[in-house]
Amino acid sequence: MTERTTCLIAGGGPAGIVLGLLLARAGVEVTVLEKHADFLRDFRGDTVHPSTMQLLDELGLGEKFAALPQSRLTEIAFPVGDDDRVVIGDLRRLPVRHPYIAMTPQWDLLTLLAQAAEAEPTFTLRMRTEVTGLLREAGAVRGVRYRTEDGTTGEIRADLTVACDGRHSTVRHEAGLRATEFPVPIDAWWFRLPRGPEETGATLMPRMRRRRFAIVIPREGYYQIAYIGKKGSDAALREQGIERFRRDVAEVVPALADRVDALASMDDVKHLDIRLNRLRRWHADGVLCLGDAAHAMSPIGGVGINLAVQDAVAAATLLAEPLRRGEADARALAKVRTRRLLPTAVVQRLQRMLHRLVAEPVVEGRRDGPPTQVVTLMRRAPWLSFVPAYVIGVGIRPEHAPTFARR
Repeated sequence: MTERTTCLIAGGGPAGIVLGLLLARAGVEVTVLEKHADFLRDFRGDTVHPSTMQLLDELGLGEKFAALPQSRLTEIAFPVGDDDRVVIGDLRRLPVRHPYIAMTPQWDLLTLLAQAAEAEPTFTLRMRTEVTGLLREAGAVRGVRYRTEDGTTGEIRADLTVACDGRHSTVRHEAGLRATEFPVPIDAWWFRLPRGPEETGATLMPRMRRRRFAIVIPREGYYQIAYIGKKGSDAALREQGIERFRRDVAEVVPALADRVDALASMDDVKHLDIRLNRLRRWHADGVLCLGDAAHAMSPIGGVGINLAVQDAVAAATLLAEPLRRGEADARALAKVRTRRLLPTAVVQRLQRMLHRLVAEPVVEGRRDGPPTQVVTLMRRAPWLSFVPAYVIGVGIRPEHAPTFARR
């Protein structure tokens, strides 16, 4: 039996759930398909930036979000030598209600958003349901084929199908949309180390030493570590074994050397193949891509989740009325990319610059710290720390909840 909805969203990540919530509050019938049984996944993007917290306030969810477990980052700093540092991004300088980055487990944020969406009569979330292909009619996408966890298959017809299914998007692939790939010289390996209750601090601090680069993120009860190395070196890293990896971590982050034994094996270290790309077109007839499905981001700056959310807000703002009228044609879909292209391109350009000027020289052994010019400039003019903080925390074009979605 073929089912029917107005907007079918593939993927229950931040972009998919936010878009579903906003469209449902506009009275649009929307169905979200998520292939997993729950939102529990390690090392998803957990950074919630000031612009996203402002959006949650506008949606009437600010108090509930504030009650979620979270730690707050107010500074981004680089170490200089063994016992000095320079602040390059000071979020406390931002003229916003929430001048910090909230480190919140993404599953808690998604659960909050999904519960708010499910309170709307036109919203449906179906877990354990994976999109496997697209339905076409006269060359246009008119819905999806799906398979559930127990092997049941079916079809859902839709006026609009939205790909929010990540960097390896099935919908994007099936729609034939192609991305421009940008060179990336690094990969990341994620893991956790214990954090004692007496260890306080609200600074995200990259560490650089002897071809090693790690970013230490303070979380509630633990440190989340991103170990940065040369792209394509995962097999060699794992072949060297956990003992060698522990020594490398202890060398780049000496303050945490007393707890590297918490890494039992290399199974505790998760590899991320960093990709940076952007679709030339974000849409085809009857289908639209948002978030990582439209533009895979580097984890540098932790901006991926917030760009995805802002994509969703822009899409809902532009498409709610056309969807209600049955007029979400290619011209309407193209407006989403037009609106979101500049902020996406600017952040990707910034990430590419940071790869080239900061990360790559360290992992290649050409430097053990940030560029000297950056250190000198930020010490002479510390007020400039507002600029990176604004680009990362607020963005070039922050999106606000449309009137129909505000509570």
